[in-house]
Amino acid sequence: MNTILKSLLFVGLLSVAPASLADNSTQQFASCLVDNLNGKERKKLAKWVFFAMAAHPEIESFSNITANNYTNSDKAIGSLITRLLTENCSAEMKAAYKTNPQAIEQGFELVGQVAMQELMSNDKVMTAITSYSHFTDQSKINSILVD
Repeated sequence: MNTILKSLLFVGLLSVAPASLADNSTQQFASCLVDNLNGKERKKLAKWVFFAMAAHPEIESFSNITANNYTNSDKAIGSLITRLLTENCSAEMKAAYKTNPQAIEQGFELVGQVAMQELMSNDKVMTAITSYSHFTDQSKINSILVD
């Protein structure tokens, strides 16, 4: 279960597509997860996602994240997930899992969206994400769509 939970959490947190919540109990579980996150925890999740992406060998050289940074972030997220699943949302998780084996993954898809929203709501991040548009040939792109 530990390995499964790790991979489900990671997939869920990196998902930016809307969660396809299969049934009401899964929706309740997902809502419980999100409802029990405060602003600081959302920022911790966003930082953890960033750290995970920065670990990619093609990107790693652009960050100065230390092993200690990774460990501290992992500890914070581990504690957060443990609290969410064992204290805040245990009944919802159990009910959802009984009716939908994908419930935990789907619940964390919504948590992933919240983490990404935390990142994307910053003006500097939005500027960085959209600055490529200064270098696209919009008329060329539009000409394909008009034909």
